[in-house]
Amino acid sequence: MKISEPPPIAVVRDPDAVIALLDPERRRLARALAEAPDSASGLARRLGETRQRLNYHLRVLEGAGLLELAEERRQGSRTERVLRPTARRFVLDPTAVGGMADADPNGVGDRFSASYLVALAARAIHEVAELIARAASKRSRLATVSFNTTVRLRSPGEFEAFIGELTHAIGEVVARHHHEADDGRWFRVVGGAYPGPAPATNTEANDD
Repeated sequence: MKISEPPPIAVVRDPDAVIALLDPERRRLARALAEAPDSASGLARRLGETRQRLNYHLRVLEGAGLLELAEERRQGSRTERVLRPTARRFVLDPTAVGGMADADPNGVGDRFSASYLVALAARAIHEVAELIARAASKRSRLATVSFNTTVRLRSPGEFEAFIGELTHAIGEVVARHHHEADDGRWFRVVGGAYPGPAPATNTEANDD
């Protein structure tokens, strides 16, 4: 029996799953199964390990919802369970570690600091993960949009002018579309800029 392909990315929210994925050995097994789904015996041969040793870690990963049954296949007189990750990539929800990770940027204050940007990203991951779970339970489509681009400034001094114009432009668009009617739907709009590598291709520089 085969099942549909796993999603490209999943947010890990359960603390037990986070703990399971933080273990380096289990991450290695998950990566190997992402490259090619396999049984415990097949994976043991690929990695030069014993099946008994790997079985323990695979059971932990499967119990945490990080691995799933991809198919069952006959191997001689027995049936092997072929496992694969439940997503091709995993991202950890920062709030899954409890009070150690507060996803509220208001606790940081300075919106021009790197800490504020990290807090924004953490909150976005947490909130979008919540929305994905709700949408999945209702079998509905989640309305989102993402912007990803790069810009090359001639000098560090131009950064302030660039941010000023960008903030003003976003503010104008938001003001033009925002209204106070009770039947409206709220959207959170997040933007940021930080020093990054040059785009790998020309199209990446204008990816939206």
